[in-house]
Amino acid sequence: MVRDRLAVDPISAAKSLLGAVLTGRGVSAVVVEVEAYGGPADGPWPDAASHSFRGPGMRNAVMFGPPGVLYTYRSHGIHVCANVVCATDGVAAAVLLRAATIEAGTESAHARRGDRVSRPALARGPGNLCSALGITMDDNGIDLFDAAGPVRLTLGDPRDALSGPRVGVSKAADRPWRLWLAGHPEVSAYRRSPRAPAPGESD
Repeated sequence: MVRDRLAVDPISAAKSLLGAVLTGRGVSAVVVEVEAYGGPADGPWPDAASHSFRGPGMRNAVMFGPPGVLYTYRSHGIHVCANVVCATDGVAAAVLLRAATIEAGTESAHARRGDRVSRPALARGPGNLCSALGITMDDNGIDLFDAAGPVRLTLGDPRDALSGPRVGVSKAADRPWRLWLAGHPEVSAYRRSPRAPAPGESD
């Protein structure tokens, strides 16, 4: 099954998601930037920057599987962000969708983001991506491989990726767990959190 491609470690899942087509509410986009996140300290990929690091709870339960499910949360209480759950059922890991290239439904994306937003900026950044595709907190837990679902994912062939530190995290800040496709203006600029240790001093 296609879903099995996500039943792997978060980095491998992140690589599979680059170049995937995400379709939501009249807009289709190609994923060009992602960030991988692991789980609790006693799991296979301990990650202090992950929402699941302290174990399962009401807020993060979706991160514990099964793979191919959408996990949404609000950044700073404002912007909705979307993650694709990976690994196996009961093991926490997910991949944040950071940026995408709008392929179809540009008018709908502009209607949600504003007429003056440039095309490359429509889905640049995780909050903007969700806004452009109409992804909301109500989509938390939906199956992205359900053909009748409001948000759907189609994986493509593996793509060569660049990698570097994740954006804006204060813990595990040096991990090169952000991956992106070269040559896409939609990819966000790297910004290190001011609360993160100096480069080289964080795992």
